[in-house]
Amino acid sequence: MIKDKILVADDEQSMREFLDIMLKKEGYKVSLASNGEEVAKLVENDLFDLALLDIRMPKLDGISTLKKIKASTPETVVIMITAYASADTAIKAMKEGAYDYITKPFKVEEIKLIIKNALEKKNLQKENILLKQVVRDRFHFGNIIGQSPKMVALYDLLEKVSPTKTNILITGESGTGKELVAKAIHYNSPRKDKPFVTLNCGAIPESLIESELFGHMKGAFTDAIATKKGLFEVADEGTIFLDEISELPLLMQVKLLRVLQDKEFKRVGGTEDILVDVRIIAATNKDLEEAVKEKRFREDLFYRLNVIQIKLPPLRDRKEDVQILANHFLQKYSQELSKPISKICPEALQILLNYEYPGNVRELQNIIERAVALESSQELTPHNLSSYLSEQPLLRKGPIDIEIPNEGIDLEKMVEDLERSLLLKALDRTKGIKKKAAELLHINFRSMRYRLEKYGLNHGVDSELG
Repeated sequence: MIKDKILVADDEQSMREFLDIMLKKEGYKVSLASNGEEVAKLVENDLFDLALLDIRMPKLDGISTLKKIKASTPETVVIMITAYASADTAIKAMKEGAYDYITKPFKVEEIKLIIKNALEKKNLQKENILLKQVVRDRFHFGNIIGQSPKMVALYDLLEKVSPTKTNILITGESGTGKELVAKAIHYNSPRKDKPFVTLNCGAIPESLIESELFGHMKGAFTDAIATKKGLFEVADEGTIFLDEISELPLLMQVKLLRVLQDKEFKRVGGTEDILVDVRIIAATNKDLEEAVKEKRFREDLFYRLNVIQIKLPPLRDRKEDVQILANHFLQKYSQELSKPISKICPEALQILLNYEYPGNVRELQNIIERAVALESSQELTPHNLSSYLSEQPLLRKGPIDIEIPNEGIDLEKMVEDLERSLLLKALDRTKGIKKKAAELLHINFRSMRYRLEKYGLNHGVDSELG
């Protein structure tokens, strides 16, 4: 563990020696100076986490020394020490950037606590800066992986739309990375330091969506035991990502339209209009224009959301990116699972290139994670890929080739039998966990519940866990 480095500057030798012994016992690395000029030389050649400065020193006084430290290394925390306390010098030191101000004689435990708190605050600020940087790096356009012409065109579009306030509609099949694109837009926009909140419109029961989006007042309904902010309020000055927007009930579509038009809303059970500034990014894997024609989605809301549409290509239409994505996921899961797998053998790579990926990038990611977990050699071999793909005959081979006999077939019954069979297989694969089964079939949880009820497979349980 790296020790925090502290610079002690005091013209009294006894005070320097005392602080040196005390701070080293606490585990700090200490440097000493007897005047301001020595401090100036030290900070030119080294970085200190904290400096203890006597206010009265020869050659260069404490305030002037403080200014030099802040000019050279502004991240250094400075605490002033003096035997001549006065409000004026304290205020002046604080204005010049001092963290705190203590007077002689001081208690040992007091100065220990002040130093500890100052360094903890400094380290917390540093961690927050690093965390923000990690978040921004993770969702930088360069981390939406691909070098195919379609992806290059996507990067160009993202660079143009991210700085704007415009609402955006992201379309694409399941697994193409719609949420990743939404986050990239947010973290490359002027709103990057404000909240990014997400709601999956298909995963929340219809009765709770309004409360989730707009909040509620205490007592507004049976379970409203306290007033709660909704996601729009939480996302003020930031971005809200509405995934599976096609699943939003018609009544909620009307209320969302009002927020888009007036930039205000009321909490459930509330009377006060709450003004917000929120950018909306919506996403869907459905044909919203078709939903508009069928009156399942409001036309006026569609046009409000669809100011700029970003269409994400399916992986089968950018096969040039399969290898680079596969290598990216190989590196990721080799590290996470502590497996020394450095490459994909040519035969395994050919299998990956030949597959059609109905689940898109998400499916490729799952395939690589599974193969890495099962692999015992230092390269990814065809065996563990083939074992997965052999379980996907319907997805791998495309449409089922069925001959129609002269007497005809009962199409609806055949479709229902196939659907029922796939539901049972998905539930069996996920050990009865319906949410995971829905993800396996690329349908939302609400649709899963409807289908299970349709075929009498719900067994009286209405839970995403089984």
